[in-house]
Amino acid sequence: MPDDSQTDATKFWFAASTEEFPPSEMIEQAKAADRAGFDGIGASDHFAPWWPEGQATSAWAFLGAVGQVTTKPIGTGVTPVIHHYHPGVIAQMFMSLEELYPGRVFLGVGSGESLNETPLGLDWPAPTEMLQRFEQGLEAITRLWDGETVSMDGGWFALKEAKLYTRARSRPKLYVSAFGPQAAAIAGRYGDGLWTLGDPEQAPAIIDAYRSECDDNGREPGPIILQSGFAWAASDDEALRGARHWKPTQMPEVYRDDISDPAQMVRMADERLTDEQFAKEGFIVSSDADEHVARIRQIADLGADVVCLQLIGAADPLGSIRTYGEEVLPALRGARV
Repeated sequence: MPDDSQTDATKFWFAASTEEFPPSEMIEQAKAADRAGFDGIGASDHFAPWWPEGQATSAWAFLGAVGQVTTKPIGTGVTPVIHHYHPGVIAQMFMSLEELYPGRVFLGVGSGESLNETPLGLDWPAPTEMLQRFEQGLEAITRLWDGETVSMDGGWFALKEAKLYTRARSRPKLYVSAFGPQAAAIAGRYGDGLWTLGDPEQAPAIIDAYRSECDDNGREPGPIILQSGFAWAASDDEALRGARHWKPTQMPEVYRDDISDPAQMVRMADERLTDEQFAKEGFIVSSDADEHVARIRQIADLGADVVCLQLIGAADPLGSIRTYGEEVLPALRGARV
């Protein structure tokens, strides 16, 4: 298959789904992804799943374990920073991971969803307040990582003469998630790179906003990380049956509005999204490895330095990873194994 895209320079990360699998299964998937040739291993960071029958594994527990079974980069995609994690504790956790696994740790951060924050007591804020909380949290994390003793009152959190007593020789990487230009600007001020969805209609403007903010602040733009979900099985019907419960993640409202009931999300998604839209316009759900290759190339051609591929669906998780190792990743890299 000819390759006229930039995928030769693109790295491909695997992300395990805390919303769908217990930690024991996530570790086995990570081992398989390492063998398959993925360039990094990550995990979503959720307190609650997108559908009532899901899981809610601690991403932080997973990361401490997965660092022992791979030598590749590890991190979250993404950790919410507006309420249920105190920024000082985030800074401590990921600096400790960096000391354990030098040069390998990344912290993907985002402004969170009501799904993960409302169950822990937050009255879901307006978008302006949410972004203010997010930026205050990132300021605290980066200052602590820089070795400062920090006192600040962020309104929703406070630090009083706080510092990190255990520090690695280097900082973890901070990759900031953005779904719009305002969050992209925050990424340009604080991030070591930008993380967003591989959506051809939205990603270019978000990338431009991030790079413009980097220029305005005299910062060199970092890696562009574009994400999608993937599911493979022996037939299209099987792949779709195993992944259909991920439909709520294709609705922008669940990231923006005060919607925290997984059952309500499922009802909304079933009313508004067809299976075709979900599998062909959102995530990559197919039994055809060549379709996976073509869709990922489209994402890479948006300017991705990294394409992060999150495993979704219970039809054949290890078969999905094996297919990527045997067919998809070699095709993307211009070689077969």
